[in-house]
Amino acid sequence: MYQEESSVVSDDPRQFAHPAVTVDLVLMSIVEGVPAALLMRTGNEGEDLWALPGGFVQIDEPLDATARRILRDKARMTDAYIEQLFTFGAVERDPRMRVITVAYFGLLPAARFATALQSGSDLILAEIDVPWSGETGGPVSALGDDGPVELAFDHADILATAILRLRGKLDYSPVGFALLPELFTLRQLQDVHEAILGVKLNKPAFRRRMLDRGWLEPTGTRETGSSYRPAELFRHKIS
Repeated sequence: MYQEESSVVSDDPRQFAHPAVTVDLVLMSIVEGVPAALLMRTGNEGEDLWALPGGFVQIDEPLDATARRILRDKARMTDAYIEQLFTFGAVERDPRMRVITVAYFGLLPAARFATALQSGSDLILAEIDVPWSGETGGPVSALGDDGPVELAFDHADILATAILRLRGKLDYSPVGFALLPELFTLRQLQDVHEAILGVKLNKPAFRRRMLDRGWLEPTGTRETGSSYRPAELFRHKIS
């Protein structure tokens, strides 16, 4: 008697090929009014590719531990807060083999990158060119000191996802304060929001909204070294 082939997929893990898993770090800042991300030189001899700091997950290593290891060894940074952003698993995203990557996301003031950037020429803080408005989404590109840089794998998509996440969270969470020094002016806060959103904001309306949300704590001091009337300094009020 004819017996139909079973459509039940085996749950025996030995029946499946095992893809590799990596972690990639999106470490972002604001540099001269535009979003920027840390990139590292990669590729074979003769190639000039740039990638997010990343690496393979070891068999006995939790994902968060991998992220911290890459932060230390590849990005050459410590004590940065990072969180999972998204998982990218397109079949052909890595031409070498089947690789699934878990992207982590962190925001830092530009000054925090100084030591890493001085450690060698294989790291750059590249400008992220975002040609779309709002949360439309779409491709982004990266610009180094000498112009556009070629991104490896699907790292342009990962950067675009990070921009979308940041824009989506900016209005309802205090995420933007991570890009500022401990003490900052309202002008600096507005600059960060404008850089992330890619638009100019109404100054009185923005300041009123920030003050009304209770996120700001005045310090009673003013900035120094300004050629104009020194602006008042604030800090992020942690509830």
